[in-house]
Amino acid sequence: MTLLAATAFIVFSATAFAGSNSTATLKEAAADIPKEQDGLSVQSALVEFEKVEQMTAYFENCYGVAVFPTIAKGGLGIGGSHGAGWVFRKGDYTGMVKMTQVTVGWQAGGQAYSQIIFLENEHAYLNFTSGNFEFGAQASAVAITAGATASASTGGGASAGAGSNQAKLDYTGGMAVFTVAKGGLMYEAALGGQKFKFYPAK
Repeated sequence: MTLLAATAFIVFSATAFAGSNSTATLKEAAADIPKEQDGLSVQSALVEFEKVEQMTAYFENCYGVAVFPTIAKGGLGIGGSHGAGWVFRKGDYTGMVKMTQVTVGWQAGGQAYSQIIFLENEHAYLNFTSGNFEFGAQASAVAITAGATASASTGGGASAGAGSNQAKLDYTGGMAVFTVAKGGLMYEAALGGQKFKFYPAK
């Protein structure tokens, strides 16, 4: 390989990953999160999410992503969910987001899950990080297991199962949501009423 060709290859390699939301890039960016333990939690969650083959295309093509390592949910009657997430745009850490949700009705107690929100474009990113964002009543996502095929939607729910290896990008309102149960019985992660408060990185 000539010097010119080698230089061109290095430049191409550097630019190819610039602005990327690949899991490798996001893991590195997680080191910019102020609290080390939070960064490690995000990295661990990414390890689990990247095991789902169909997520690869989302990571490679999305404009931004919000990673929630743990969302806790439980209680009978009036219950709720809460969790902290960290937001990235084109491979850079941009801030922290707090999620709260109040639900009414029967719920299986003690549920905990990880959640990831892929933001398709700049408009979706700005909408999500506007300061206060809330999913509509019909928004939902189904818990998936590592290695399963999956399709996601913030409008009509999501499905997961084994079989097809075909990757399909399925955004609703510029967003696609996946959840992975962290143990115990998990019927469905209802997104309706989830409220997000974004805090930009300093």
